[in-house]
Amino acid sequence: MLSLIPHENSQISRSAITPYFNYEKAVALRRMALKAGASLPRYLLAPEITVLLDYLPDLRQRLLFDTLWNTGARINECLVLTPGDFELDGAGPFVTLKTLKQRHRGPGRPENGEALKRIVPLSDPAYVRRLQEYAATMKITRRKPLWPMKSDDTARNWLKAAVQRAERDGVTFTIPITPHTFRHSFAMHLLQNGLPFKVLQAYMGHQDTKSTEIYTRIFALDVGHQYGVRFSMDTLDARALLLP
Repeated sequence: MLSLIPHENSQISRSAITPYFNYEKAVALRRMALKAGASLPRYLLAPEITVLLDYLPDLRQRLLFDTLWNTGARINECLVLTPGDFELDGAGPFVTLKTLKQRHRGPGRPENGEALKRIVPLSDPAYVRRLQEYAATMKITRRKPLWPMKSDDTARNWLKAAVQRAERDGVTFTIPITPHTFRHSFAMHLLQNGLPFKVLQAYMGHQDTKSTEIYTRIFALDVGHQYGVRFSMDTLDARALLLP
């Protein structure tokens, strides 16, 4: 059964997200997507992400998943990020993400249609401040990874432990949560806030539009509600139209 946030935090969380999107409608849409089958992405909503991040005990762990949430990066793309990949000064902070294909291919010209890198704006000032604090506290040089680890198993264990801590507090989620869940959640959050399809495709690093269309297919489930389509009408009105 769905229990997204503790009851005592429920009113605060709902009022906090009101300016961004309709939470109840977003939950209803996701419920439809879950019923539609395994072909559609599984994602969390902003209030769920916020609460989940709060169960990560230190800045290093929290910031890793905060970065996945704020950038839509794949976990392997995130684990090789260095301070030099971030531009945090000025009015338009951003991160440069390198694709797996680029990093594994080695030197030379890119293949046709291969994206060398993608730029993702960092639009959340609070996240940017946390990132600056982390880099300063850890004294990480510009070319050293922010999260040095041999594999993503460590990150997955951090996340698993956070979910378990949440569950002990009565906070449960409707889907299994992995690092990739944050990528799907990033995409859906941007679409819910009106980001154009082509811009999302660029942020996600999708070469094929079909990869991005899996997110718009979720919104297609609710088109009838969005347009307010009705199938019933007053019988007397209907008779008046039919009779001479």
